[in-house]
Amino acid sequence: MTTSNSSATRALNRIVDSVTAVEGGGFTVFRPFPIAELNWIDPFLLLDEMAPTFHQPGSEPIGAPAHPHRGFETVTFVLEGEMEHKDSAGNHGIIGPGDVQWMTAGDGIVHEEMPSERIQREGGLGHGIQLWVNLPAALRRTQPNYQALPASSLAEARGPGWKAAVVSGDLFGVIGPAKTHTPVGYARLTAEPGAELQFVVPEGHTAALYIFAGSANLDSQTVGSQKLAIFDTSGGDVAVSVPGDSEGPLDCMVMTGQPIDEPMVRQGPFVMNQRSELQEAIVDFQAGRMGTIEATGTV
Repeated sequence: MTTSNSSATRALNRIVDSVTAVEGGGFTVFRPFPIAELNWIDPFLLLDEMAPTFHQPGSEPIGAPAHPHRGFETVTFVLEGEMEHKDSAGNHGIIGPGDVQWMTAGDGIVHEEMPSERIQREGGLGHGIQLWVNLPAALRRTQPNYQALPASSLAEARGPGWKAAVVSGDLFGVIGPAKTHTPVGYARLTAEPGAELQFVVPEGHTAALYIFAGSANLDSQTVGSQKLAIFDTSGGDVAVSVPGDSEGPLDCMVMTGQPIDEPMVRQGPFVMNQRSELQEAIVDFQAGRMGTIEATGTV
């Protein structure tokens, strides 16, 4: 079933406003966490909406040049444009609208995400979402891995006035293709004005929605764009409706996951369980033990 008939719904715990930050080579992001008011929502460490950016033809590419990660996973969902991925494990690919890359940094990897050569040459709009997913201590140093998930591979669910592209987990009655280390559900949900739906989240699991376009009625509150809605971990389904007088559809990312419930420390691109492990990660990166990649030149 794509929706639930249960009358019990989860209460809305809090609404978080995004802050604006500049990342990588100078692109703007809307970030609901980590910020001063919210460090993380276990098992999720970071959510960045890479703001829509028009790349002028032949201009200096604006992206995320080569940088390291250890101890967690990065998930990039391209909404518009094209991004080119390269990493020190030899993975390489172009991801376009609706495509997803799920990279397990694990023991350590160096990667870059830049506008594709075509976008650099011809120009075009870029827009995407990046989510960081935590790993339990036993898997922090696992072998790095890369999953390329084209839009056509994502599981599709539909209902009256809404549709969802499910990346991972069991959401909206379908199962996403991504292989995850812990139970994590991730999907893009689009719903027209007046649409109503409910979806099941296991008891005790985190549940949140990040809205990047439009608005939604959640637990009798209207939540707008660039806001994160976090639900209680107890209760029933998550209920979503779109105001009938909305000017356009709701577009949002749905996140659910089983909390790992372990100590977590972070410093920049490294996430570990103890501070001594952070220092070890820095030393390993500086010594080249996470590998290297050739820098991408301009066109």
